[in-house]
Amino acid sequence: MADAPTPPETRRPDAPRPDATRLSAGFAGRALDWFGVDADWERVPAGRDAYRKDLLLGVGFAVLAAVSIELGRSMGLFDDVTEPLWLVYLLGVVSTVPLAWRRRHPLVSVVLVYGFFLGLGLTMPQITVLMPMQVMYFVALFTAVAWARDRRAMLVVVGACVLVMFTWVAWMFAVQQGIETILEEYPTRADWPGLIEPYLASSMYQLIVNIAFFGGAVVAGQMQWNAAWRRRQLSDQAVTIEKQAAALTGQAIVAERVRIARELHDVVAHHVSVIGIQAAAARRVLDRDPALAAEALVTIEHESREGVAQMRNLVGTLRSVPDGGPAGQSGADGASRAPEPGLADLPALTAADHDGLDTTFRQVEEPPGAVVDVPDPMGLSLYRTAQEAMANVRKHSTARSATVTLRVVREPATLAGEQFAHGFAEVEVLDDGRPRRGTSGSGLGLLGIRERAATHQGVVEIGPRATGGFRVRMRLPLPPAEPVTSRPQERVPAEDRPAADRPVGTTGALSGAAAETAR
Repeated sequence: MADAPTPPETRRPDAPRPDATRLSAGFAGRALDWFGVDADWERVPAGRDAYRKDLLLGVGFAVLAAVSIELGRSMGLFDDVTEPLWLVYLLGVVSTVPLAWRRRHPLVSVVLVYGFFLGLGLTMPQITVLMPMQVMYFVALFTAVAWARDRRAMLVVVGACVLVMFTWVAWMFAVQQGIETILEEYPTRADWPGLIEPYLASSMYQLIVNIAFFGGAVVAGQMQWNAAWRRRQLSDQAVTIEKQAAALTGQAIVAERVRIARELHDVVAHHVSVIGIQAAAARRVLDRDPALAAEALVTIEHESREGVAQMRNLVGTLRSVPDGGPAGQSGADGASRAPEPGLADLPALTAADHDGLDTTFRQVEEPPGAVVDVPDPMGLSLYRTAQEAMANVRKHSTARSATVTLRVVREPATLAGEQFAHGFAEVEVLDDGRPRRGTSGSGLGLLGIRERAATHQGVVEIGPRATGGFRVRMRLPLPPAEPVTSRPQERVPAEDRPAADRPVGTTGALSGAAAETAR
């Protein structure tokens, strides 16, 4: 039986062609990618110094606006203005104020700047044509594109501003600049000064100038944002490569240590086996042939010395491999001698470089000096909590600032329904950001914080704040205060103790051989 013929593909006449649909979707997708709409990164100014520079820039534009208005008035530019002169100065200076927070709130700044632009254009257009004002309008639009954190909102706000400005320009040209005047001045083709109709030429010129103005600001701002994004990606890649190199180095060290451990096992197994065999032979012939027994003992002595020498070399190789401790904090054997961090290290942790994050450390003690009552294990848990919280702020938040607060209260307290009979010690990390898209972690760090708190019968508060930002707080109960006489004395090194307090060691030749073997 023959197959039925395949029916021809049917398509509505008004339906778009598949190739055209794919082309349109591809262009739109590339445009959105170029504007960074789906990027999981937000460009944040590097600290408060950037905001101070923006404030100075706003003040500078305000001064330039006042000077340019006076120069324009001296040229007769404001002869037709009926408003008071002080109002002209006031409106010109106030319109520059939003530039003072152009990078802190770029979208709000551009909306206010162009709102003033539109209002002045409808009432006193002489102010808007001044060169400092034109530069300010360009800077505001450029900043909105280059520094907006929400890229979708940026497209909406900037698109609306540009659309409103083009509409205003068209209205100004059609109404205030007088189409009738142009048509009356050049009524026929013979009166045209050029090849193109004067009205059409003027319209095209205005269109080209405004496309260059607004388009240049948008393109330049987006190019700067893309360059900053590429720099951040290169920085992240460099950090990743460094971590991978360190991990590969660690794996190589572990593999070398495993090899040395195998060799050590072989050395010990070989020499101990020989020693055992020779010792058994010496025991059996000791009465019948002392010379043969002495020869076996000589072999035992040789094997033991050789085994000790080989083990010393292998162990020395292991000790010579660094364990990753910081320079200046390792012993003669390469092992790390750095003490465990504690509450005294919190200021240094807060002041460390956190990728441009503004950090502040506060310490509250009631009574003063109560921090010395915090046990070392509890201080280590509080330090690790602050460390994990600061790492989360850097990786998973859009915060620009963070505060680390250490509180130690030596008085009975009841907080959040929890009883602290002997006071409490807590560390709190606050930031002003919101979760960054696409950077959710595994949750193991927060789980570790809760486990540390459970170890000390403490409580943890982790979550967003009602006023904005995120909070990580660990509060641990302090142990009862110890009497002054029962406080532990300062630790004295063993070599500085009196002979009666030193541990009693083994004496004799056996002790010397054992010490040699131990080394």
